[in-house]
Amino acid sequence: MGAGLVASLLAGTATGLGALPVLVTSELSRKAQDRMLGFSAGVMLAATSFSLVIPSMELVKGQGHDGPSAALRVAAGVLLGGLFLRVWHDLMPHEHVLKGHEGHGGTKWNSALLFVLAMTLHNFPEGLAVGVSFAAPQPELGLSVALGIGAQNIPEGLVVALALRATGASASRAAFLTLLTGLVEPVGALFGLLALSLSSALLPWGLAFAGGAMLYVISHEMIPESHRGGFEREATTGLMWGFVLALVLDMSLG
Repeated sequence: MGAGLVASLLAGTATGLGALPVLVTSELSRKAQDRMLGFSAGVMLAATSFSLVIPSMELVKGQGHDGPSAALRVAAGVLLGGLFLRVWHDLMPHEHVLKGHEGHGGTKWNSALLFVLAMTLHNFPEGLAVGVSFAAPQPELGLSVALGIGAQNIPEGLVVALALRATGASASRAAFLTLLTGLVEPVGALFGLLALSLSSALLPWGLAFAGGAMLYVISHEMIPESHRGGFEREATTGLMWGFVLALVLDMSLG
């Protein structure tokens, strides 16, 4: 349990590391931001596929299930993870980088707080994925997920910090709030580890659940955000590079 919490803390701290440039400048082109968001989405997509869903399938087969029985169990876990994030998004007021306000609640919330809530929604499943992956029998699985999440948190942290600056937050406040959003990842990791401590048989469900939650974030937030500025090609190029980087990490550690 300790390794998963430490890894999720380090991965979450990378969000704050990415925010450091705002202490020097608040200027970054929309094209560069979209490329970075695309890169982050690519890393998350690869981590979801290779480090969460596929290992879940293998573990389900190891429990004696195969064919449709195994597929249904993994599919159910993925769908439950996506449903969990959808309900959370609907209930929690938050604000996207470009899309603006979403969820229940009035506009009396200030924009900076809404951004923080949005990133809390975003980072919780990332922490969950790190924690659950460290509970797997293969130690390299947790390391691969943690490195991938940490790598995508750096450019993502910069984009979030710049968005906070645009709401009127000072450079130091933007950097601090961005770091704060990353620190929810150990909470997600702890949630996953505690759930799996009830029974090791829940591990494939936990991996699939985390994968579904990550897929929801990628599709509902990251890809649309990266395309909304009009630089879809650059965002897609970033996604491809992020996916390849995470693939290389996964194969190198595996």
